[in-house]
Amino acid sequence: MKLYYAPHACSLAPHIVLRELDLPFELIRVDNTTKRTASGGNFLAINPKGYVAALQLDNGQVLTEGPAILQYLADLRPEVNLAAASGTFERVRLQEWLNFISTEIHGGLGWLFSSQFPDEGKALIKEKLFKRFAVLCQTLERQDYLMADGFSIADAYLFTVLRWAHLFAIELNEWPALARFQVRVDQRPAVKAALAAELV
Repeated sequence: MKLYYAPHACSLAPHIVLRELDLPFELIRVDNTTKRTASGGNFLAINPKGYVAALQLDNGQVLTEGPAILQYLADLRPEVNLAAASGTFERVRLQEWLNFISTEIHGGLGWLFSSQFPDEGKALIKEKLFKRFAVLCQTLERQDYLMADGFSIADAYLFTVLRWAHLFAIELNEWPALARFQVRVDQRPAVKAALAAELV
């Protein structure tokens, strides 16, 4: 498999999961501005959407969209328990978290990257985002991870997008449960290895 990634992007989540699962993969860096790979290839030929992550399978097929990639990977090694079995209610709960992170956290923070978005709009987005942080805290104050059974693909995704908060002067210490969560996930060997590989 080949994982197309960019440093500091949401592609960190599947990168972490690949390492948690101890699956063989090739890491291919993409320049988000030029849409070129490190070797000069045209990333748009891999993913016409133009953004990471993209996972190219050994049969040549390409998967995009983080929540889909994460579930696909987790199902390759179900014994590692990064996702409940497909068809179970626990899997639906996991999908609920993945969708919440994607639309409310990732989506909210994503708007803040736009230099063309007015400050007044960004203030409103932060206000809404902080309400979503409170929802996360309701769970993370009573358990270490989003799912009661332990670390899952949803945690890899949440950790990844919450790393952007400081870029917008959002201090996670104002939500102690989120700050503790970030520290907890950051200590995982697979997370350390993924970050080290991406930031060389």
